[in-house]
Amino acid sequence: MGPKFLSLAALALLFGACSPASQDQLARGAAKSVVARTAAERLPGVPVEPFTNCIIDNASSQQILVLATDSVTGPTASTWEIITGIARKPETLQCLLTNGVGALLR
Repeated sequence: MGPKFLSLAALALLFGACSPASQDQLARGAAKSVVARTAAERLPGVPVEPFTNCIIDNASSQQILVLATDSVTGPTASTWEIITGIARKPETLQCLLTNGVGALLR
């Protein structure tokens, strides 16, 4: 068993004790932290909070869970691939433009 599996198991135990709404809130919070950390590293000068909010708001539940796990194990190349995949969605691009982040990403 690798560290990623153990992290998933720990998250499952933590989430299992919560209501579905609390589970979602915890997962989103954990995912948000890894997106913010990764964005700060990879996109210097980009406002991290609006970027992070647009990514999380347009991520699928599966993407949120993977990013939440990455918050425990640390960001990887896969983390960035997930973030950029979400960023390419038309609704995410619109969010980034609306929040003044789009122009900085060109």
